[in-house]
Amino acid sequence: MPKQKGNAPLGPYLLFLGDTVERGYAKTAFGLRDWAPHQCVGEFALPDATVTLDLPRLTPAEAVDRGARSLVIGVANTGGFIAEAWIPALVEALEAGLDIVSGMHAKLGQITELRYTAERLGRRLIDVRTPPVDIPIATGLKRSGKRLLTVGTDCALGKKYTALAIARALSARGVDADFRATGQTGIMIAGGGIPMDAVVADFAAGAAEILSPDAPADHWDVIEGQGSILHPAFSGVSLSLLHGSQPDVFVVCHDQRRTRVLGDEEFAVPTIEEIIRLTIALGSRTNPRIRCGGVALNTSYLSAEEADALCASESERLCLPVADPIRGGPAFDRLIDECLKP
Repeated sequence: MPKQKGNAPLGPYLLFLGDTVERGYAKTAFGLRDWAPHQCVGEFALPDATVTLDLPRLTPAEAVDRGARSLVIGVANTGGFIAEAWIPALVEALEAGLDIVSGMHAKLGQITELRYTAERLGRRLIDVRTPPVDIPIATGLKRSGKRLLTVGTDCALGKKYTALAIARALSARGVDADFRATGQTGIMIAGGGIPMDAVVADFAAGAAEILSPDAPADHWDVIEGQGSILHPAFSGVSLSLLHGSQPDVFVVCHDQRRTRVLGDEEFAVPTIEEIIRLTIALGSRTNPRIRCGGVALNTSYLSAEEADALCASESERLCLPVADPIRGGPAFDRLIDECLKP
């Protein structure tokens, strides 16, 4: 898997929340908190921010005293821009002794004040959302090894968390498995990967191919999904990832509360069944043996009893294992069993 070499982020991290008031726009910060907690010393936010990670609130200088080496912009806003209001706080971090790590589309070095300050102080500006050079055109040819891809009925509803949970569960069973990151937060967690939404469209399927190369027959690559194949704006990256990763198994991620497509409220969220049918139809182009291993539901808003009941009823309705990967338990064990079937 492509690694972040040379200019790799150095932890521990101070997580920057900017002026975020919507939890969903802080998914990078939450992802690092949940999956790399040992690397997170605290959070830093502007006065207008209402989102919190429930980590210690620290200034950059205080974070340095606690061992932080980098500030990570934990925001993933629409368009991936770095707000003007953030610049003084980012300069403060540089002056305190921190590098700055960003997964935004906007590049840190293109912001004059940040570039000059970093050069003057010898700090690094690290843009994670930078694909490798010389990505080949996809071949569509089948590769050795096993692959699992998480797909979604919409954006931002748990594909990364599901892939991480599945990879962890496989490893716990003694299965040789790797999580393959395709977005900025996953790359920060895993230490490598390819930011699929930053790859030129003609090369996106090729990027997915090199992300999960030939492997031993019993090795599993668990690939983080992106977007949704029926999202009016973001389906392109989803289809490229599907064709290039050639999954043997896919898991559909869904949030029952979501009725309208995120970022495009004119469209209804498709059904789980629609996504299964379409993923098989399109995915079979590069892997005729593709199959659905089950469904991952976000049940964070329910009690344990309610979550179990929902997963059980959906499993009966769909005739597939249905579980919340974060809750784990017997339902999740059954989903893993199904994914591993020959």
